[in-house]
Amino acid sequence: MNSSGYRTVFHIYLIFFLSFTGALAAAFVLFFLLFSLRRPDGTLVRSDWPAAFTEQFREQIVISDGQPQLRQAGMRLLQEEGVGLQILDESGRELYSFRKPEQAPDIYSAPDLLLLSGEGRIREGQGSCFAASVSENGRDYCYLLHFPMKVSKTTMYLNGLRFTGGKTVILTAAGVLFLVVLFSGLAYGVFTTHSMKRLTVSVEEIATRSYLPVKSGGAFRDLYDSLNALDREIRAGDRLREQTDTMREEWIANITHDLKTPLSPVRGYAELMQDGSPLKEEQRRQYARIILKNTSYMETLIDDLKLTYQLKNGMIPLKKEEQNLVRFLRELVIDILNTPEYEQRLIHFETAGDTLLFSFDSTLLTRAFRNLILNAFLHGEPDTQVSLHISREGNTQLILVSDDGRGIPEQDLENVFCRYYRGTGAGAKPEGSGLGLAIAQNIVQLHGGTISVSSRPGEGTSFRICFPLS
Repeated sequence: MNSSGYRTVFHIYLIFFLSFTGALAAAFVLFFLLFSLRRPDGTLVRSDWPAAFTEQFREQIVISDGQPQLRQAGMRLLQEEGVGLQILDESGRELYSFRKPEQAPDIYSAPDLLLLSGEGRIREGQGSCFAASVSENGRDYCYLLHFPMKVSKTTMYLNGLRFTGGKTVILTAAGVLFLVVLFSGLAYGVFTTHSMKRLTVSVEEIATRSYLPVKSGGAFRDLYDSLNALDREIRAGDRLREQTDTMREEWIANITHDLKTPLSPVRGYAELMQDGSPLKEEQRRQYARIILKNTSYMETLIDDLKLTYQLKNGMIPLKKEEQNLVRFLRELVIDILNTPEYEQRLIHFETAGDTLLFSFDSTLLTRAFRNLILNAFLHGEPDTQVSLHISREGNTQLILVSDDGRGIPEQDLENVFCRYYRGTGAGAKPEGSGLGLAIAQNIVQLHGGTISVSSRPGEGTSFRICFPLS
């Protein structure tokens, strides 16, 4: 499960946890309101305090010669709590009172006393009355305590011997909790459905390229981040495909032009030779040289196209042999300088050692380094010089091919290895296929190496080739 999944689970858990906690808090408040009382001094006590106080108060009543009396401590206690007292005989007639409320009767019937002793009775007004009994010499006396606070019937039931009335409160609290959880789940379901609909719409918009990046938090933040990244990648791929198509079209147009350019003199001189006009030996030789030169150029273009296709599709088997790379490159430089076209050029050759064994395909590597060196001569000035520097850095063989030519414009630098790209400075040169650097890169990569380029206009260009050494 990814982080988005964990966040979703946590989000759902948090929703229901908060709902459950809120319901419990509401139930606690309800319980506190129902099962607590505020005494006259402002303090809160349990709602069964009046009944407990009534039961314990019998210790403050003294029966002397059949006449009930109240201890001094009992009087102070009644005064502090604001409670009134009535003591009745067996017939319900008042024998003694202290702080008795004005509306309290002097005589109570048997049903009244039974109700008070069993459950407590809520009298009219803001007060409540509780009853208990005290015995002396086999005689029972009933005493009543009148409290200034009102105690609900439900509260008395919950704190008394019977629990029947409390079922309503418990069921009500359970119902409230169920409704809170139910509506929380429904609300979260609506939220999730809405979010999934937004995700579905976003995917459709990405497919139609009309998607706008969304900044979203919560459980679906990772999904929207992934959609934003996917949209960026798709748009970048679209731009790259458009650029590639444009470069391919331009490259095909350039290749077509490059093939027609040498084909025109071949055709023209061939027609002259076909006319049967008498030609001097020197003219015939000159025409033949021009035809061969342009034919060779067209063969080079065709070979480059074929090699590019083979390298791209992995159709060239590598014929690696362990050889001295330093000697190989030195002989390659000598061969280039021995060519009449480049015999006046200058190539600097620097190496940290005379022997470096490396396994490579000499035919392909010759093509790669010839492309790099001749590319500098082809697009440089007549006095452009090339340098080859060979060194070793740890387990890597480093070869630098640099020149002091005109350099590569910044807008062309990142595309020099593209197959379908010709730089802004290459259009004036009829020579070359425009595939030399792409071929060089493919060959280097085929040997497990890397190639990179750095250049500044007016200061020259440097290609950095790295081969791993086993």
